[in-house]
Amino acid sequence: MSGRASAASSGVGLRSERGPVLVGVMLSTALVAIDATVIATAVPSVVAELGGFAEFPWLFSVYLLAQAVTVPVYGKLADSFGRKPVMLVGIGLFLLGSVLCGAAWSMGALIAFRAVQGLGAGAVQPMSMTIVGDLYSLRERARVQGYIASVWAVSSVVGPTLGGVFSEYVSWRWIFFVNVPLCLVAAAAIGLRFAERVDRRPPRFDHTGAAVLTVALTLLVLGLLEGGQAWAWSSPQGVAVLGGGAVLLGVFVLVERRAADPVVPLRLLRSRLLVATNVVSACVGAVLLGLTSYVPTFVQDVLGTGPLVAGFALAALTLGWPISASQAGRVYLRIGMRATACVGATVVVAGAALLLLLDGSSGVLQVGATVFVIGLGMGLTAAPTLIAAQAAVGWQQRGVVTGSNMFFRSAGSAVGVAVFGAVVNATVGGSGGGVTPAALTTAVQHVFLGTTVLAVVLLVAALLMPRDRGGAPVTVTDPSEAAAG
Repeated sequence: MSGRASAASSGVGLRSERGPVLVGVMLSTALVAIDATVIATAVPSVVAELGGFAEFPWLFSVYLLAQAVTVPVYGKLADSFGRKPVMLVGIGLFLLGSVLCGAAWSMGALIAFRAVQGLGAGAVQPMSMTIVGDLYSLRERARVQGYIASVWAVSSVVGPTLGGVFSEYVSWRWIFFVNVPLCLVAAAAIGLRFAERVDRRPPRFDHTGAAVLTVALTLLVLGLLEGGQAWAWSSPQGVAVLGGGAVLLGVFVLVERRAADPVVPLRLLRSRLLVATNVVSACVGAVLLGLTSYVPTFVQDVLGTGPLVAGFALAALTLGWPISASQAGRVYLRIGMRATACVGATVVVAGAALLLLLDGSSGVLQVGATVFVIGLGMGLTAAPTLIAAQAAVGWQQRGVVTGSNMFFRSAGSAVGVAVFGAVVNATVGGSGGGVTPAALTTAVQHVFLGTTVLAVVLLVAALLMPRDRGGAPVTVTDPSEAAAG
């Protein structure tokens, strides 16, 4: 199927200019990804001017929290009103949040404005992938989504470096002000060059379901992010937050069963394909978070290198991922999406097993080669599973399916933050001698062991995907097929 034929069948107008739109999508994605980590190296400068050292972790968690809880809602809105207005609203909120963050007068204000940024990011993340799914054919999609995956990977390294440069040579406030012209360029590219034909349905939006889901996910993600840090896991606060979130998720299921136009159609969650691809996405988020958080720490504090060398070691991951993702389309058109994802997951398991061989005597090249292997596997796993989920449903459900996949990746990252952080703190705290190189080596090795376990879960989830022929994805648009999986 040609790109133009794909666009016509998906409800996207043939007048869309794919090149400029893709540039706008990639630029929007880069802004969202960079701002998740850009403030990390600017914390000393921010605290020196605004104070509030004890509160600075919220600068990270509130952004991730606002982004994660709104992704499913935006996905549903896109299926009702179109991708373009939702994407432009997301860019607008991100722009507003950036301006407010740059003008923040206190730590509390900066935290609140980071939440506004996160609300915008929650729309940009799923809409980027959904627009690509609308504009490009099945054959083209893996290559294009490989570009977007490379944007995310490179941004995880560029973000902290950029924050340090602005903080040292200009002002930390320009971390946020620099987003203004870039947001305007992205909005112009998408607003002027992206045309879609939307089959608008009566606005019967499930407000009750959206509200319950948002509160439930807020409590769950908050509990995972702050458990073991702001409060003990077994404390009354920890139990109340996580327990309340779990109860509200049960309430959400009951609400969605009765909703005429639910935020998350529950029948889609009965599909074996969609459940498997969501689990894969969650594992990808957790593994990626574990690597980007602790590989630089290992290279700097255990191997004794500087931050620049540590960044280069992690950059090997960003090199492997887009290389394999750009070739994934050719592979799955020959052997099928399930087989491609299984090959990629097997490579991830092999790379994660190599992590277990790293210790204080390892070289930086060994670390880089190991994460490069994992990156290769990720590119062959993440792209085909997302494309399989998108291709399995029609245009009017593609937004919610993509949003669900992106939410699980964000949730996986949140779980990774909580679990890996708790493992490191428990290991270092239990050593009795403070943060010594030996204690830190053991702690990071425990993280690498956890990463290996997640890689195995990733492989199992890929194996549970239904079989398909090359280029012929399983379709779950029909309710009975969705239930059967």
